[in-house]
Amino acid sequence: MDTGFLKTKLNIFIGDTFGGINAAIIALPQALAFGVATGFGAGAGLWGAIILSFIVAFLGTKIPMISGITGPSAIVIASVMHALNKDISSVILVMFMAGLLQIILSRSALINIVKYVPYPVISGFMNGVGIIIIILQINPLFGHAAMSNTIESIEYTFLNLASINYDALLIGVLTLAIVFGIPKRINKVFPSTVLALIVCTLVSMKLGLNVDKISAVSVDWPKIVFPHASVHDIITYFHYAITLAIILTAESLLTGLVCDSLTKTPSNPKRIILAQGIGNAVCALTGSLAGAAATMRTVAALKAGATTRVAAVVTPVVLLLLLFKFSGFVAEIPLAVLAGILIKIGYDIIDVKLLKVIKFAPKEDLYVLLLVFLLTVFYNLIVAVGAGITLAALLYAKRVADKARIVHKVVHKKEVLTLEKNVEEDFHHKIRIAHIDGQFFFGSATQLISKFDVMLGTKILILTYDATDLLDISAIFALEDIIERLRSQHIRILLVIPDEAVLNQLQEHKILEQVGRHHVFTDEMPAIEFAKKAVKKMGE
Repeated sequence: MDTGFLKTKLNIFIGDTFGGINAAIIALPQALAFGVATGFGAGAGLWGAIILSFIVAFLGTKIPMISGITGPSAIVIASVMHALNKDISSVILVMFMAGLLQIILSRSALINIVKYVPYPVISGFMNGVGIIIIILQINPLFGHAAMSNTIESIEYTFLNLASINYDALLIGVLTLAIVFGIPKRINKVFPSTVLALIVCTLVSMKLGLNVDKISAVSVDWPKIVFPHASVHDIITYFHYAITLAIILTAESLLTGLVCDSLTKTPSNPKRIILAQGIGNAVCALTGSLAGAAATMRTVAALKAGATTRVAAVVTPVVLLLLLFKFSGFVAEIPLAVLAGILIKIGYDIIDVKLLKVIKFAPKEDLYVLLLVFLLTVFYNLIVAVGAGITLAALLYAKRVADKARIVHKVVHKKEVLTLEKNVEEDFHHKIRIAHIDGQFFFGSATQLISKFDVMLGTKILILTYDATDLLDISAIFALEDIIERLRSQHIRILLVIPDEAVLNQLQEHKILEQVGRHHVFTDEMPAIEFAKKAVKKMGE
């Protein structure tokens, strides 16, 4: 057999192994912490990550998608647990129905709707989830029981200030110091959350601190649990199942989009959700926590060299080994340590990328973001997303209506189109010219990105935006994504922006710096001449 072939296969296996181990290291503290936060217990979180990852590995896409309980899904399950008075059997029924709904969704075209969700809605939701996680962990950090919603948590935080458990606060602050203080170069090799988990638990055991602990994690294989369900229960809890199914599906699809961007390989969204739905139904029947494709763990696996679904098998195998070998140690983990780790996870979920450019964002985007954020934190997650999408659509309709006027304008002259075609053919498509026609907004941005995935043979792309409409936040980030994708294909991009207001907007968002000021033009002809000279120079 060809030695080159064997070497390639060996490298792929090594990359998948290290990727799976890396993802497992990140998944362990998260699964334990989210399990406790939902009220199901640490074991349910860990077994959910193991079962779901296994099933998705075999039934999902070839891309390694590491699955398990995540921040948004944990918050929804915790909210349902609170609404149903901690009736675990009823919550299991909700998770099982959510899994079945995902299977049904995977057979329909409805899952494509996620592509049209505006960025401010996603950002507002993720920021809200991040803040919820942080608020809910303040009481456990002080050594008190966790509350099930943000308003209660804030109220009890002030009441509990007079009775702080200083042992818990000490170990919690040490956890925060480690997870936030470890340099990035060390964190890449050994995640700070794992280091905090090990060090702080050992310190607690050594000093004999008086703190609440996980107590016990079941190492027994999960048993099949059929929830007691009547027609009345199914009808009563159905809206909870819809909420959970939508959140699990949306998060998995968003993780799929991230994978597509990193691997340059399109995934099958229907297959992703089918596998997730089957996995979540099985998780529910074993009393484990339902979950979704976890972006952080999946990216960690890809960055470590994972390329196939083998990595998604390695992750639960590693978690199983840790569960059976170190269950005694896991039982000693203080809840204050998990609170500190969850605060770091909540902080990481917050959309720092948007916060950096928020002062340049259109007011309409900020209104949407603020509405979704406030509803997520203080009311209901699914209402927040629905209200955000509705408001974004109404504001867009108003913006289009305000700009509506009768004009006579020749968008592309015939001779210009002929020139563009001749340039592309003369240079054997090493130069390509593309126009973004119409307004570049959230609805068109995600659709446009896919057009730039593969441009074989192209050396220079001239991208022209003729419209006078400013770009919204989704379009800004989509343009950044297009630039990154073209760079990864070693394609130089030239921007043609005739409108001064749009040009100033791209300058504010530092898009022009990414492209290079000498690669930005206000007219197409100079850009074509620049490209022709550059291609000729490449051939010399």
